[in-house]
Amino acid sequence: MSNLFIPNPKEAESIHILREVAAQFEKPVLLFSGGKDSITLVRLAQKAFYPARIPFPLLHIDTGHNFPETIAFRDQLVEELGLELLVRNVQDSIDQGKVTEERGRYASRNTLQTTTLLDAIEEFKFDACIGGARRDEEKARAKERVFSVRDDFGQWDEKNQRPELFDMLNGKIQQGQNVRVFPISNWTELDVWEYIKNENMKIPSIYFAHKREVFFRDGMVWTANQHVYRDNSEKVVERMVRFRTVGDMTCTAAVLSDADTLEAVVDEIRLSTISERGARIDDKRSEASMEKRKKVGYF
Repeated sequence: MSNLFIPNPKEAESIHILREVAAQFEKPVLLFSGGKDSITLVRLAQKAFYPARIPFPLLHIDTGHNFPETIAFRDQLVEELGLELLVRNVQDSIDQGKVTEERGRYASRNTLQTTTLLDAIEEFKFDACIGGARRDEEKARAKERVFSVRDDFGQWDEKNQRPELFDMLNGKIQQGQNVRVFPISNWTELDVWEYIKNENMKIPSIYFAHKREVFFRDGMVWTANQHVYRDNSEKVVERMVRFRTVGDMTCTAAVLSDADTLEAVVDEIRLSTISERGARIDDKRSEASMEKRKKVGYF
């Protein structure tokens, strides 16, 4: 863990937020997907509580359609750092009849995660869920506070959020409520990548350019796999690609790229004019798709 004492204002702010979570809440949890943002949160939590261990568990909502590279990295990281990992599966929610598997050309389990997440929050009585969302990603996320209050149904009301003046974070909640906490809300995608590079952090291999079987639909590069519906007319080809954002295989598009090192990825992001959410297929369902999902309890 390098650069422990080198000043970094955004890192300092995030560490302050994480310490506030530990001080103000009884049962926090870190929502972990195996993506670059949640990996960055783990590193920040290490620094926030060093030399003690991270004082809260990690929670992964597994759709069953995750990239194998991401799951392998998740398990390796947890083992190396001695972290507590909780996993809850969307398949269980389907089997219990709580959600219905989508069908068709754009079928995905991404929205189904909400029910599984809310059930896990209720099961473990978590009062604060730490996530890696950032305001630069998407307009709905730009509306969120650092401490984003959810009601006792897990719902988000963007018009009923607390002011956060002078970095004062109010964690007071009523019974049944919980808070989503976003320590890197003020970071950009480039900030995250530069931090990963400067910290020499390990990340899943799919963030770097590699050969993969893909097909093209709606101007996006879809991965060819058993979970993604593909018409016979959609021909599979092999291309050099990487992923800017990592989620469910059914909702995450690749980008054509030759960037196979951290330095090359940072240079590529520096020149990009498109948000990383431009590669999220689920955001294309409507202009307000993210906001609608958040209002019913999504990450």
